[in-house]
Amino acid sequence: MSQLDVIAEMLRESKNIAVVGMSDKTTRASHHIGRYLADHGYQVFPVNPSVSVVAEMTCYPDLEAAQTAAKEQTGAGIDLVDVFRAPEHVPAIAKDVIRLHIPYLWLQDGVIHDEAIGWAEGAGVKCVQNDCIFRRHAQMAE
Repeated sequence: MSQLDVIAEMLRESKNIAVVGMSDKTTRASHHIGRYLADHGYQVFPVNPSVSVVAEMTCYPDLEAAQTAAKEQTGAGIDLVDVFRAPEHVPAIAKDVIRLHIPYLWLQDGVIHDEAIGWAEGAGVKCVQNDCIFRRHAQMAE
């Protein structure tokens, strides 16, 4: 399966997206992209321990809390984790994705961690790194 096929599958199959590192600052890419995803039919679960609400959405302190909320609100868990954190935070996030049995992991532009991606892929998680979910979604919607 090509990278573009994986991206198309992720965007098609995902309904509930955790945006890790989503900011309440409206100038940040994470804020804009989280809102974009919500405006385009995805249920967005912001994850940021220092914020309680982002873009009128409840913000969760960690991926586990977002997973619990997704199950309670939708009857299904998180499908995709979209990461807006520095690369040094990726290993812990990847371990949570594996532990919580989340099928897709997406690392935004500039976020690269080959070792953590290797762990996730080894556990059956489909991954994208150093790419923008907004840009890819907009391209495929054309």
